[in-house]
Amino acid sequence: MFITGQLAAIYLSWRLAIVAIPALLMLIIPGLVYGKLLGEVGKKIQEAYGIAGGIGEQAVSSIRTVYSYVAEERASKDYKNALKPALELGIRQGLMKGMAIGTFGITFAVWALQGWYGSTLVINKGAKGGNVYTAGLCTIYGGLALGGSLVNVKYFIEANIAAARIFEMIHRVPGIDSADEQGKTISDVKGEVEFRDIEFEYPSRPGSLVLNKFNLKVMSGQTVGLVGTSGSGKSTVINLLERFYEPLRGDILLDGVNIKNLPPTWLRNQMGLVSQEPVLFATSIKENILFGKEDASTEEVIRAAKAANAHSFISELPGGYETLVGQLGNQISEGQKQRISIARALLRDPKILLLDEATSALDSQSEKAVQDALNQASIGRTNIIIAHRLSTLRNADLIAVIQSGQVGESGSHEQLMQNSSGTYAVMVQLQRTYMNDEVMLEDMDKEHGSAFPLDDGTSQAEETPDKSFSRNASFGMITDQKQEDDYGSPSLRQLISMTAPEWKSTLLGCVGALGYGLVPPLNSFFLGALLAVYFEDDHAQIRSQIKIYCFVFLAFAIFTFLANVIQHYYFGIMGETLTKRVREAIFEKILTFEIEWFDQENNSSGAICARLATDAVMMRTLVTDRLSLLTQAVSSATLAVVLAFMLSWRLALVAIALEPGVIAAIYLREMTTRIMSKKILKAQSASSALASEAVGNHKIITAFGSQEKVVKLYDRSQVSSRKESNRQSWYAGVGLFISQFLTSALIAVICWYGGNLLFQRKITYKHLFQIFFILISTGRVIAETATMTADLSKGTSALKSIFRILQRETKIDPENSDGIKPETINGGIEFKQVYFIYPARPKQIILRGLDLKIEASKIVALVGRSGSGKSTIIRLIERFYDTLSGSIEVDGINIMCYNLRALRSHIALVSQEPTLFAGTIRDNIAYAKENATEAEIIEAATIANAHGFISYMKDGYKTYCGEKGVQLSGGQKQRIALARAILKNPAILLLDEATSALDVNSEKLVQDALERTMSSRTCLVVAHRLSTIQKADKIVVIDKGRVIEEGNHSELLVQGEKGAYYSLVKLQQLSVI
Repeated sequence: MFITGQLAAIYLSWRLAIVAIPALLMLIIPGLVYGKLLGEVGKKIQEAYGIAGGIGEQAVSSIRTVYSYVAEERASKDYKNALKPALELGIRQGLMKGMAIGTFGITFAVWALQGWYGSTLVINKGAKGGNVYTAGLCTIYGGLALGGSLVNVKYFIEANIAAARIFEMIHRVPGIDSADEQGKTISDVKGEVEFRDIEFEYPSRPGSLVLNKFNLKVMSGQTVGLVGTSGSGKSTVINLLERFYEPLRGDILLDGVNIKNLPPTWLRNQMGLVSQEPVLFATSIKENILFGKEDASTEEVIRAAKAANAHSFISELPGGYETLVGQLGNQISEGQKQRISIARALLRDPKILLLDEATSALDSQSEKAVQDALNQASIGRTNIIIAHRLSTLRNADLIAVIQSGQVGESGSHEQLMQNSSGTYAVMVQLQRTYMNDEVMLEDMDKEHGSAFPLDDGTSQAEETPDKSFSRNASFGMITDQKQEDDYGSPSLRQLISMTAPEWKSTLLGCVGALGYGLVPPLNSFFLGALLAVYFEDDHAQIRSQIKIYCFVFLAFAIFTFLANVIQHYYFGIMGETLTKRVREAIFEKILTFEIEWFDQENNSSGAICARLATDAVMMRTLVTDRLSLLTQAVSSATLAVVLAFMLSWRLALVAIALEPGVIAAIYLREMTTRIMSKKILKAQSASSALASEAVGNHKIITAFGSQEKVVKLYDRSQVSSRKESNRQSWYAGVGLFISQFLTSALIAVICWYGGNLLFQRKITYKHLFQIFFILISTGRVIAETATMTADLSKGTSALKSIFRILQRETKIDPENSDGIKPETINGGIEFKQVYFIYPARPKQIILRGLDLKIEASKIVALVGRSGSGKSTIIRLIERFYDTLSGSIEVDGINIMCYNLRALRSHIALVSQEPTLFAGTIRDNIAYAKENATEAEIIEAATIANAHGFISYMKDGYKTYCGEKGVQLSGGQKQRIALARAILKNPAILLLDEATSALDVNSEKLVQDALERTMSSRTCLVVAHRLSTIQKADKIVVIDKGRVIEEGNHSELLVQGEKGAYYSLVKLQQLSVI
């Protein structure tokens, strides 16, 4: 349009074009300046929001830890502080935008120049007024088209900022490229592995050598065990063999070939990895197992599950292998998750099996069965096993003791035991001493059947015989979801109440928008008058009127600048403040919801963070950018109608009568886009959740070479979104065509009817020109308003999502004002006929009339196989869920009568999978007590046996843990989590396999520390390692959601083989060295 406009101007009046075209360059400068400034500020805004988003994702993904430590207020505070820089930058961006767009008032200065020079051409050169004026229109509208397009540079800049980061990742050449297929492969892999003089430090902790001159040779078919204290480098050995990292110096060989010369994906396909912390994805059990071998048949999947002792509990689930495990596998127990992970590794039939504490999460029964399966699976392959439980390594061909990043001792179990003062022998003796109370089992009668048979089901997935339980729970879930889906569009009153705090900024922004909206019709009015001047015969009259109009256009230039600055600056303040406040409100509200809400598929951490990132922005777009445009449109249209009626009511009536057709086209387009936007947002949330999960578990994806599978899943999750977007684009395009066609038809009718009125002398040509330009400018405003229909529909969907969250009533109110807020509690706990099902699995009853009494200041241990309901009991004490029936009392009062946050302030939880946050070690320990002193933190760390390794680190307590503690070993993370719980000094201490990740030395020290800590407080301990609970005041055996035995260690053993606890101890005793 710019090029054709200038060519037409040159043809009509080359003199005017030569003067006007250089001036038009001034129209380009604002767009370029705006684009550059926006790019710089926009990048900083995205970075600021990225930091805030990370904090939000961290809190939501670790919501149980946040709730347990009553840290909702702290999480909200951190999130609010992270949003402040974005607020300041956003306001600055609004000011820049107003100044840049305001400089488009130069257009009116160019009109003044053309008006003056055009009049001299008419007076002095005898140029035709029509040609001069038309040439001016061509140059101006061509320049405006170019300048207007440059305003859209901001969208390209924003896209460019986002694309730059994307392409930076796409084009980044990784140090270890998984997609690199170059290099040779080994035709017949034997599985011989050798580490030669390996030196390694993690990139995030330079200067701290983890492995130092590490040498180890693993012969083909050997089983090699790695033992040592937490943080000694055992897991690092596996990380290097998988080529997650490259060593600083030294070589790693597979069958004599340096693994650097082997394609990474091919190398990893020769290995099967089972990590200490089982990682599952939010899909079905079958799909999770298939990560091990994508093209495996169903029979192969079942065979692998049976080998991992997982088939029985999977078969008992209502959905079988198609059962969804939830985000991070939170719908099944830890033992079940670990067995699925083992099945995944066994499915690929690897040449090398890597087991990093593969059985640490299993109870005695499951461990024995899985260990037997692993022993069978290890035949004919190389096995590298990391284990704290030394009993699992007794039959290893070679045991390597890692100390200070080197192999301190190596040999078979018998060889190492010959050196009674050696590290390994001391560790074994310590573990033997720790578990020798069960020696009496050897002398007891062995003829009776076990009360806890191994081949009994290992899951609590059976369907309850009482169908009313599952039916009612299922109805509750459906009702809750249906209420959310049926939430109506928010009312205008709700929207006004949301924006009320910014009413001053909104008012001033509207004043600026109203003022700027008056400019187009007034400009059109004077343009029509200017055209009429060129046809005057009196040259003096031409000079006089042109002078007036030139001053008018110059005034328009100044007024346009001021109106835009006022409009965008104050709307910027309003929009950014609103965005920040809405994000804070959503985040705070989410932190009041019950855990059940987070268990729902649509409320994964990725989906929630996607809503936090987009909904508030879409709301800002609706109530600021769109309000600004709408205010301008109303202002322009109102003045245009008034002026048109003043000039010619006949022509005005005809034009206005045709406007409903344009409005109908716009409305049709808006309705179609609104309907489809909801489907698009839902599909995008699913893909965001998958992406978040994939990034968080990239090590497992890399280890199994599942990048392509994850990409396919991600692509599949976006199919519906793409289809709906394409359909929306077609409908939007058709709607825009209709609206623009009707606008053009309106112009044609105006020209035709105006010509007839002019012929009948019912209108002057001056008034005809003025009405023509006025109504054209109004048509342009309406066309611009039509472009916002898509944003309106998206904004409405975002508003609906926002109000759905803000107005939702949580099922478990954490801040019940009527609840009891005890200053202290004794810690007595009692379960009375408790029935419970997880809302996400309404057909599976977990607790079946559970009766359990825990006296204050006593230590009570819960034992039983995986899925029996042990961890569920702890979750109910924390009131993460409410019971289906029955009651839970603390100090004789139903926990539903307490203020929940006050109750949780007296409880500390240490889970099997320790949750750390992306901060320093000090920050993570102090999470339990915000105003803790340095002395208190060090004391807690010392009790948890963490002070030693922390002090050894270069930065000590200021060492950065990484996201979810990725920079620390499992044992180190667990000890920091223990220190955090100790610092809280709770009346009730809940330990869910709290020492499962620790080596023997650390476990003994931490267990001793916990025993000291347990005194004078109520302690509920879930343990698979029965040696850790022998000193408990009471041991409770849970089976199928009921208490089947209880008593202390000695009392339960006296029952002999008829006793369930006896059977568990006997089973575990068989694996003791």
